[in-house]
Amino acid sequence: MKTTISIKPAEVQKNWVLIDAEGLVLGRLAVVIANRLRGKHKPTFTPHVDCGDNVVVINAQKVKVTGNKAEQSILYYHTGYAGGIKGRSIRQRLDSKYPERVLEKAVERMITRGPLQRVQMKHLYVYGGPEHKHDGQQPVQLDVAAMNPKNKRV
Repeated sequence: MKTTISIKPAEVQKNWVLIDAEGLVLGRLAVVIANRLRGKHKPTFTPHVDCGDNVVVINAQKVKVTGNKAEQSILYYHTGYAGGIKGRSIRQRLDSKYPERVLEKAVERMITRGPLQRVQMKHLYVYGGPEHKHDGQQPVQLDVAAMNPKNKRV
């Protein structure tokens, strides 16, 4: 008998995962985080249910960007005023007050848009430095660098 398993929100088992982003490539790290948030790594993945894990990322300001993208790739935003479009490079964003927003935006753009995306993004906790406040949840360390040699740049 071949039946597709579709879990209900009450049956979801959420785990806590800790990822150290130091030296990891931005895009490859964002893919791993997005898959964990959506729950695609689980055999019980259901597209319309929030079945992913809670992900804690530390050292987000030490993430690597390959090639010349750090200076040439511009992230645009709008102030809300007429003619108020502005842009900053990824390097400027990583050196600013909130370096974790670079990784948050990369992950946000990899998750399917809509109400479910907003719920799943609430389970992502990104910190620029090595400190985080989720020790009580006992997150399991996930070694993203060991998954593929291309994930880590020196």
